[in-house]
Amino acid sequence: MSDALLVQHDGAIATLHLNRPELHNAFDAALIHSLTEALLALGADSTVRAVVLAGNGPSFSAGADLQWMRAMATATQDENRTDSLALARLMRTLDELPKPTIARVQGAAFGGGVGLIACCDIAIAAEGARFGLTESRLGLLPAVISPYVIAAIGPRQARRWFATGEHFDAATAERIGLVHQVVPADALDAAVRTQLDLLAKAAPVAAGSAKVLVREVCAAVGDRDGLDRANAGLIAALRASDEGREGLSAFLEKRAPAWATK
Repeated sequence: MSDALLVQHDGAIATLHLNRPELHNAFDAALIHSLTEALLALGADSTVRAVVLAGNGPSFSAGADLQWMRAMATATQDENRTDSLALARLMRTLDELPKPTIARVQGAAFGGGVGLIACCDIAIAAEGARFGLTESRLGLLPAVISPYVIAAIGPRQARRWFATGEHFDAATAERIGLVHQVVPADALDAAVRTQLDLLAKAAPVAAGSAKVLVREVCAAVGDRDGLDRANAGLIAALRASDEGREGLSAFLEKRAPAWATK
């Protein structure tokens, strides 16, 4: 694993630390590759219950590294397409990770950094965090991250922020749905810990499948009959699973389920 990405395990919790603090955790091709591979490994690790994405230093992630962008400006269209597909693979891997994910956000979160936040299931920001989808200032657009950002903030908000490239504060990020909670900087770790504690009480398969349910409901909104069949199939499978049976038994027996931690 590259020094630009640190992986920390604490019991069933894995934290991925973007570790380029001198560059505000801006990413390049190497970091994109390392982060994608780390996520794939964690997704396949049955001992991991939840994943936290964090940035070391003063910022979460300032988006693309300037030197990387300069190099891509002189690359061919095919080279840029390949490069963009690598970023798209990262975003999709994070978005579809079969574990609950939490973004721990402080300082700057711009461009692709906003995409990472939008791909996480839960996002908590410090009061001083600053956000921006600033690609339009460079004659670009946040195309690769757009499916995830639009899913988080909605098309109406996206049309404004994509076009203007203006910065916005944490309160605005919460209001438009990019983050779920804003807390004082010194309470950020405690707020993340609270969410992890809640996830520890949820059944692992159910918690990890929540994003699948949401995605399929949104995709099938025009096919009500198909949606009913899919949802009935999902709940039937969960009820018949070992996890579902344990959850029901624990409820009826007034005890904590086997997966719950103290």
